[in-house]
Amino acid sequence: MSDFSPAAVPTGIIDVNGKAYMTDAKGALMPVELIKPQHVLEDETVRKIMGFALALSAQVTRFKEHTYEDLGAFDALLEQEYGLTKGGPKGNRTYQSFDGLMKIEVRVNDLIDFGPELQIGKALLDECLTEWAEDSRPEVRALITKTFNTEKEAQVNRALLFTLLSLEVEDARWNRAMDAIREAIRIVGSKTYYRIQMRAAPDAPWTSVTIDLAKA
Repeated sequence: MSDFSPAAVPTGIIDVNGKAYMTDAKGALMPVELIKPQHVLEDETVRKIMGFALALSAQVTRFKEHTYEDLGAFDALLEQEYGLTKGGPKGNRTYQSFDGLMKIEVRVNDLIDFGPELQIGKALLDECLTEWAEDSRPEVRALITKTFNTEKEAQVNRALLFTLLSLEVEDARWNRAMDAIREAIRIVGSKTYYRIQMRAAPDAPWTSVTIDLAKA
């Protein structure tokens, strides 16, 4: 058993004139003795797991805050003592233990949005599709369709959009469309990610320390 302490979660039981009630999903009070035992057990199980989940979530938040502060303090000391700044211009940097068996990578990814030029680029691409023969550039036609075939208006598949930008197509209208798309890209912020890894020996492959519940 772990010594990890769960967060306090309400029992869901309400005392009314000395009698135990529980509130159902519609907000009605139901005497506990009239609730099916399996439903009471399910409620207790969910509340137990929720207590551990809330405590773990809070612990992960504290871990991220401490990681940010500890690395920031190290960076400040490095700059103060040696006049050095660790990492590249975007803030990406790597820290490693002396024996080379543990490392922490900090990756800063830009958060992007798109301006109205995106729709101009889309219109120019539509013109390209209209003029190209059906059997002309089928892979490019499929990529354009997948890039802009989203459920919400004015949204695109961003990964495929950058694939479009990397293509070289000899078509003046295509090139104007790519210019419009590039001008549409807006950097609206950034998000920092931590990747923590370890290995058994200097020549062994790195394995990530799992914090993501879906990958645990």
